[in-house]
Order: sequence, then structure tokens, then C-alpha cells
Amino acid sequence: MKLATFTHNSHTHIGQILGDRIYSTAWTDTMQHMIRRGITSSRTSNNFPLSGVKLEAPLRPPKIIAIGRNYADHAAETGSEVPKAPLIFAKFPSSVIGQGDTITWNEAITTQVDWEGELAVVIGKRTRDIGEDEALRAVFGYTIANDVTARDLQLRIDSQWTRGKSLDTFCPLGPWIVTADEIPDPHALNIKTAVNGEVVQDSSTGDMLFKVPALVAYCSKMFTLEPGDIILTGTPPGVGEGRKPPVYLKDGDVVTVTIEGIGELSNPCRTIKAEE
Repeated sequence: MKLATFTHNSHTHIGQILGDRIYSTAWTDTMQHMIRRGITSSRTSNNFPLSGVKLEAPLRPPKIIAIGRNYADHAAETGSEVPKAPLIFAKFPSSVIGQGDTITWNEAITTQVDWEGELAVVIGKRTRDIGEDEALRAVFGYTIANDVTARDLQLRIDSQWTRGKSLDTFCPLGPWIVTADEIPDPHALNIKTAVNGEVVQDSSTGDMLFKVPALVAYCSKMFTLEPGDIILTGTPPGVGEGRKPPVYLKDGDVVTVTIEGIGELSNPCRTIKAEE
């Protein structure tokens, strides 16, 4: 099932997508609260063409847990060692935007903004200290994320990653959530990122060093996972920082992340000049 948060005529709803139409559900609260309640609301007869609604970020996660260097070739392209255990960092929930929303940054803060297409895991129930054999039962579904990163802040100015990963608009999420029953193997999905139509990342989620059950179990041993939390599972090779010379996003660029079985997340870019 594909579940989305959408706005139509200034009203925001939870919807189920069937083909090129979206059906309102009977649920009147947010996606996160629906997940927390452990239900999947039935659809109503009210429906609209997808082209006639605004798809919002599917949810506002309580926590965004991200995993660094989870593809060996990505670690290699940035001159980094492969981690011996999942490398955890965080992004602020205030960085979340939805399908079609604009990635924006001030050039007085950063001039080296990079893309990172990723599979995002949506946690479905409160989870603490579980084993890998139980981990997939804690997953509600999957969506697409772009872990947008200010490389100058992350690598050359700050001594840790929070600021460079958490600027406003730096976590596009969407376009919807595909429930876990429709993705029995999250490690058999093609993942691509394109900038202005040029494919820059083209890989498989099967290349993850630490698979989804290992990530969910490992994170659950560090801190309690709550319904609606997101785990970003890492990015494959092909980021701008890894190119010679490096390539960064610029004003007017459009970044599109596509994951097999889920869909396509596309966002334009806009820079704010330092003097603005």
C-alpha cells in the first residue's frame, strides 16, 4: 500500500494511492499518529488525480537516524575507511521537506552542497533492544530520502556532522510511504540519483554493508525507536564530493532520487546570495 500526506484545496489529508489517483482515508490526524496507533485507515470514496494535489512530506519523524558510509564504494570515493559497525549520526526533523519542495541554502553559510539518495526505513512500533531476527517486524514501511549535505561544514569547518546535515530543507522525504508488506526484500532495489536528468548514482540496496535488520537492531540497542522514526540507510557511490574535481549543487538544479518499488522524489534547488 502507498500512503501519502497530501493537500487539496488548503486541506491536508492522509491518502492511499491507486494508479494515478489518490483516495482520502478516514483518518483525520497525522501519518505519525496513525502509525503510533498501529492502524492503517481504510480509504473513502473521495479521490483526486495525483496531478491535482500537493504531495507533502509523508510524515514529520520524531527522530531522523542516519547511517554514514554504509556502502563500501561510497566510503572509498570519499577516502574514508569502511566502518566496523554502523556509523550513526542525526538530522534535525526541521530539515524535512516534501516532493517538489525547494532545497535552499544561504551562500554565506555553505557553497558546497551535495546530494545523497537513500532508502529510508519508517519504524512502526516502539522498539528497544531487539535482535536482527525481530527487526523487520518493527518496520512500518519505506520511503525515499535525499540526505542533502553541506560538505564544507561537514568535512572542513565543523568537527562533527550535525550542522552540515541539518540545515533547513536538507532532508527531502517522500513522495509517499510504501508499507513493508509490499517490499519483502529491501535489499533488492535499484537506487538512482539524477541531477538535471544526468544519472549520478546508480546502485542497488543489496550493496549495503549493514542491512536493514542489522541497522534496526543496532539502533534499538542504543536508544528507543519510536513509531514514525526514520532510519536513513546510507548512500551509494556517486556523490559530488567523490568526483575529481568535486561537483556541488547550484541554483536552478533539480535533484531526483528514484528507488525501485517506491517511486521518485524530485526537488529543485535555490541559493540565497550572501548579501540577501
